[in-house]
Amino acid sequence: MDTFMSEVITSPTRPRWRKVAYGGMQPGFDDNHTDDSFLEEMVMNANVVKRDILKVMLDTVSISQYLCIVALVGLVWTYTLRSILNENSLLLLDVTLLGLGFLVLLLTKEMLSFNLFLRYLLNISFFISGLYVLAPIYQTLTTSISSNSIWAVTVALLVLHLFLHDYFGSTVRAPGALHNPTLTSCISLNASVVASVFIASCLRSRLLVFAIMLFSLQVFLFAPLVTYCIKKYSFRLHLWFSFGLMIATLAFVYTLHLLLFVMLLGLLIFVTVVCPYWLIRMQVYKFEINGPWDEAKLCFDITD
Repeated sequence: MDTFMSEVITSPTRPRWRKVAYGGMQPGFDDNHTDDSFLEEMVMNANVVKRDILKVMLDTVSISQYLCIVALVGLVWTYTLRSILNENSLLLLDVTLLGLGFLVLLLTKEMLSFNLFLRYLLNISFFISGLYVLAPIYQTLTTSISSNSIWAVTVALLVLHLFLHDYFGSTVRAPGALHNPTLTSCISLNASVVASVFIASCLRSRLLVFAIMLFSLQVFLFAPLVTYCIKKYSFRLHLWFSFGLMIATLAFVYTLHLLLFVMLLGLLIFVTVVCPYWLIRMQVYKFEINGPWDEAKLCFDITD
């Protein structure tokens, strides 16, 4: 009995397993050993965001709003090519849009200083002067290209523009914005500019080319800035402006063609209602597992 007790006392005790990231194999345990507490730290759906369908639908208003803006640009292009709008009408539209845009920027004065407003005005003056000088070049740019090819390329560029557009930012750095426009936003803007050039090259009047190019670039460059300022100033005003724009766009499209009206109405309903519903429904099937097997994350800023 004494001999047995002495063997038990003198025999080495088995070390306790510890969960360490680095340190090699622990004596008495395999390299892939885990104890019973391994799954105690497992967390399910820790980062899954519970979304409200009404909030998601309100967020999609910005997308529907810009779809209507692009649709209005297409309407102006169509009426111009059909000779319904002449040079005087387009120039009057350009001046009206430019004045309304500056008025909106001034009304949201907490986001725009007077010096910044003067800088915008000076840049637009240079921009309009350069556009008028380049109008003869745009006029003869696609003389040897068929009209069907021009329309095909224009539609493809507009689709690319809509696909890459930043619907919650601005194509130019807005007052108070923390970041510059993204690369995809710049590509989207370039696609819209090229599409505008293709449409303008179908016209045979220098003044008409200048007017349609000025209109298109005003919308594609400065409309996102104006809508961004409205949204930052008052979200309720942003909603009223967006719904009014949708109604006006649908009315104009209806006068052009019934099929286009049905397609645009279906697209707006799909974006504003169907897509948010699908997103909420898919949240039920989202399953995320986190645990000790995940990659370690630093709890401090490595740049400090």
